[in-house]
Amino acid sequence: MEWYLPVIWAGLIGTAVMLYVVLDGFDLGIAILFPTTGDESERDQMMNSVAPFWDGNETWLVLGGAGLWVAFPLAYAVIMPALYLPVTLMLLSLIFRGVAFEFRWVAKPKHRIWDLAFWLGSTSAAFAQGIILGGLIQGIKVVDRQFAGGPFDWLTPFTLMCGAGVVVGYALLGATWLVFKTEGPVAERARRQAKVLLLGLLAFAALVSLWTPYAHPRIAERWFTPSNLMLLWPFPVLTAFCGYMVWKRLHGKHEFTPFAFTIAIFVLCFLGLAISNYPYLVPPNLTIWDTAAAPSSHIFVLIGVSFLLPMILFYTAFVYWTFRGKVKADSGYH
Repeated sequence: MEWYLPVIWAGLIGTAVMLYVVLDGFDLGIAILFPTTGDESERDQMMNSVAPFWDGNETWLVLGGAGLWVAFPLAYAVIMPALYLPVTLMLLSLIFRGVAFEFRWVAKPKHRIWDLAFWLGSTSAAFAQGIILGGLIQGIKVVDRQFAGGPFDWLTPFTLMCGAGVVVGYALLGATWLVFKTEGPVAERARRQAKVLLLGLLAFAALVSLWTPYAHPRIAERWFTPSNLMLLWPFPVLTAFCGYMVWKRLHGKHEFTPFAFTIAIFVLCFLGLAISNYPYLVPPNLTIWDTAAAPSSHIFVLIGVSFLLPMILFYTAFVYWTFRGKVKADSGYH
């Protein structure tokens, strides 16, 4: 097997998942913040700030999931039964969120039920994604290259904590997005909310950073052996610096930089998790090479992705450029 093909595919899938977390994270976060205002015009403004983007953002989730299925079929066959319930909850919640997003506009003025559905679907999807992440970090029981655990192995205090952390993190992304894209009371309230949410996210990140090496010696060895510690110390330092910059810029009149530094926190946390678990795709048993498809399959699909990926990137950049600028209270796309 060409050793580099699984590495390339792991990088592609990781990039797709990271882009999904950042891009769909802020519109899920806006829905999580929906109950913080009862004013209909403000809720309209919040939704209009993501109306051109939210459905396209989910493209990256499809690419990541399909890439896992094609490039690492054994990992897909192990992960899905291990996390079947939270994955199903996530997908149903995303469908629920999408239906609520569209139906809210056509149901006006009797749309309160869709406001609730929009918040509930988005919050449930975020929480389920955190549980999935926690389930992967804590490890999956594998015997003879097959899932050998129970249907509720994922349900632990650690995964529930990860679920709550993702909800808080997405809410922070949503709040800083509103600071960037809106004006008036919506933006000012989001600036205040972001300060509290930032402290919550940093607290969850610190808790995960302490919990995982304590519970998993392989992760402690990865981070705290002298040679690795000298190499990896910039990651927590940079994360703390980005948190400080978000806090500082939220207290000023800056609009885009709080959002940018929040994205940087997510990217650094994602890289930290990747460092903790590489090369295991199904921790702590199966590596990317153990679960990889045949090289011919990797090459065949990689040819298709080489054409598809630039199209997705161009479309994404085009949409964000087209709908640049502030979303005012009286503007909309419906």
